[in-house]
Amino acid sequence: MARPSIVPIALTVDDRTGYTLWAPPWEEDGEEWQAFLGTTEDDTAKVHLFPSPATLAAFCRGSTDHDLSDHPVWPVVAGLGAADLTPDDDHRYDLDGVYDIAAESADRWAVEELAATIDIVSRLAECLDTGPEDDDTLDDAEHEGQFEAVAELVAKPEIGSLGLGAEAFAGRSGEDAWLGVGSALDDLWEDVVEELSEHLDWTGAGTASPDDFPAASEADEDLEELADEDEEVAASTPAGATAAAAAPGVRTIARGSRLTADPAAVAAAAGFWESVGILPVEIVVPEGAGVTLRCYVEDVARFLGRNGEIYLFDSPADLARFCRGHEDHDLIEIASWAEVAGTETLPLPADQDRYDLTELTEVLKEVADGAAGLVDHQAFVQPIEGARDFAEYARLRRVDELLSPAEPLGRAVARAEREPDATLDAQDAAVLRPQWDEVVTQVSATLVFRD
Repeated sequence: MARPSIVPIALTVDDRTGYTLWAPPWEEDGEEWQAFLGTTEDDTAKVHLFPSPATLAAFCRGSTDHDLSDHPVWPVVAGLGAADLTPDDDHRYDLDGVYDIAAESADRWAVEELAATIDIVSRLAECLDTGPEDDDTLDDAEHEGQFEAVAELVAKPEIGSLGLGAEAFAGRSGEDAWLGVGSALDDLWEDVVEELSEHLDWTGAGTASPDDFPAASEADEDLEELADEDEEVAASTPAGATAAAAAPGVRTIARGSRLTADPAAVAAAAGFWESVGILPVEIVVPEGAGVTLRCYVEDVARFLGRNGEIYLFDSPADLARFCRGHEDHDLIEIASWAEVAGTETLPLPADQDRYDLTELTEVLKEVADGAAGLVDHQAFVQPIEGARDFAEYARLRRVDELLSPAEPLGRAVARAEREPDATLDAQDAAVLRPQWDEVVTQVSATLVFRD
C-alpha cells in the first residue's frame, strides 16, 4: 500500500473546469482509505470544486471542515500556493471529451486518456456513494447505490480492457473491442455524468460562484498569473515555488523549453510519426532544451545522432530541415527514413516523449527541503525512461551503474515501477539527488546542440 499523498486534479464537466484535491488510496490503522476534498451533508457527499488553483489554495489555508483535514499530509498542503496546487497534464480529466476520444483511433494516447478519465470517475463514485452497505436484510432496490450507471459502465468487458493499454485494441478483435467502448459510452456516459454532477459543488464550499469558473477553452491558466492571483487572494506563494508560462490554447511542450504546440497539431502529427516507427523526442537538461528523433531497433534505443552523440535542435522546424538534408547519421539506414526525409509533417513531441531531466532535480530538492508526502515515486518514471534510452544509445556505463539495484537511485527506480504512488521522504531525496545529478551530467555530455 502506498504512503499517504494528496494530488491536485482538474475536472471539466459541461464546459466548466474546476480544481480540487484527491487523496489516492493509503492505509491507516489497518484500513484502506481514499478521499476527495469535500464534505457530506444530509447524506449527500459533495466534492468541492474551485475556479482556479489560487482559490483552491486560499481555501486550503483557511479551512479544516472537510474530508481531508485529518489526512496525514494535510498540514503541508495547507501551506502550499497556486503553483504547487496546479494539476499536471496526467491529472486533468475532461469528462466532456470522452466521445471525441472514443471516435479517434485506438492509439496509446486515446486509450490512456480514456482509461484515466473513467478511472477517476469510478473513484469519485466509490468515495461519494453514501448508499446503504451490503446487508442480507435489504432487498434489491435498497442494494442499488447512487452510481448505477458508473457501476454498469465499469463492468463492461471492453471498458475493463482499457487498463491493458493500446495492445488490447490491436487487430480485428481489437477494433471490435474499441467499437464496443464507443457503444458503451454512447449508452451510459450521459447517465454517468448526470449521476456525478449531483455530487459536484461548483461553489467551492461557498467561496465562489458557478459563474466564476472558466470555460474549458480557457482552463489553461498562465502560472505566473496564478502566482499573482495567489498573492491577491491570501498569502504569497511559498519560497522556492516556480511558474512556467502557458498561453490559453497552447501547450508548453516542457518546462524550460521555448517550444509550444497546439494539442490538436501534436495529435495530428502523431499519426504519421507512429506509422514510420520514429518518434520526435524533447530533452530538457540544465544546458537547454531541444528536439530529436528516436526509434527502437530490436528493442534497443537509437537516436538521431552519430557515434553516441545525440543531435538536438531548437525547434521542430530546424529538426525537419536537417532531416531533409544529406548528412550521415544513425537513423539513415532505418527503412522508413525516406518517408521522414520527405514529409511535411512537423516532428512535434507528444507528452509521453518529453523528458525534462531538470524537473526531477527540482522535485528531489523540494522534498529534501520539506515537501515530503506530496511527491510520489511516479516522478521517477518518465525521466528515468528517457535517461535509460540515452544511456543505452551512448553506452553510458556509469548511468547503468547508478540505476542498478546496488545503488540507492536504482532501488528508488525499482520501487517506482513497483509502487508508483509510494511517497518520497526527505531523507531519501537528500541521498538520491546527487546521484540523479550525476545521471543528468552524464546524459548532458552526449547532447550536441545543432544550428
